[in-house]
Amino acid sequence: MTHHTTISRRQAVAVLGAAVAETILKPIAALAQTRTVTKAIPSSGELIPVVGLGTWITFNVGDDPELREECAGVMKAFFDAGGRMIDSSPMYGSSQAVIGHGLSRLTSRVPLFSADKVWTSSASAGPEQIEDSRKNWRVARFDLLQVHNLLAWEEHLPMLLAMKKAGRVRYVGITTSEGRRHDEIERIMATQPIDFVQITYNILDREVESRILPLARERGIAVIANRPFREGALTRSLARDRLPSWAGEIGAGTWAQFILKFIVSHPAITCAIPATSQVSHVTENMAVATGRLPDEAMRRRMASYVEAL
Repeated sequence: MTHHTTISRRQAVAVLGAAVAETILKPIAALAQTRTVTKAIPSSGELIPVVGLGTWITFNVGDDPELREECAGVMKAFFDAGGRMIDSSPMYGSSQAVIGHGLSRLTSRVPLFSADKVWTSSASAGPEQIEDSRKNWRVARFDLLQVHNLLAWEEHLPMLLAMKKAGRVRYVGITTSEGRRHDEIERIMATQPIDFVQITYNILDREVESRILPLARERGIAVIANRPFREGALTRSLARDRLPSWAGEIGAGTWAQFILKFIVSHPAITCAIPATSQVSHVTENMAVATGRLPDEAMRRRMASYVEAL
């Protein structure tokens, strides 16, 4: 009798332990299985996560070993959270070399989508600059090459398209920021076979909604949104105000998430590229790519709320 009682107690403990473990591990397993929100690159159908990683200013840390390791940590957290697109430029100081360092510190292969730019007024200097950038990144080739701020685009764009045809780059695009040269951007989008356009877009800077974003959908051009937080000025100013209680309806727990969800929920936006040098911030940003996005009615509500502050 005693023997049977002991066994039943052990069984009870085992069952209880299994139940507790299931209660604890179920949310973790669910989180691990949460599907990253992706969008298709129109020219190919390839899917990429809606939140990427920018490197303007934040990765320009020179040769400082401690700061380089911090950036490497940001990159690891980015990939661990399901990230793919990292965007940089030869204009960004040491950022490219810092990316290369971060990639070399990773112990396993990652699904990197490398996006860089050509930025020189000299047409003949373009290929050499691109090769220098590739060596800094330590990649075999770039996924996307863009003409930075349209600098000498008439010369560089044919060169990039020839590289694509030869299989030396997968996608070609153009960039601008802070609302500059939108008319010219539109003309290029309407006449050139580009895959990507990169523009400034956030909850307050919405000029591109009128013509550029509709044109991108019409022409099948992917759109990268830069300066989502106005280099932090937008989130800092909003921090003085409380996040609306209804932000929870779309899973936004911070102003950064609120803004990013607004950006990437636009049908024409393929990916936003917030820049950060902090692991906590990249984790916060990447959470946006694992939750539901606002519909059009919610987007209007979000924009109206922020505009009224």
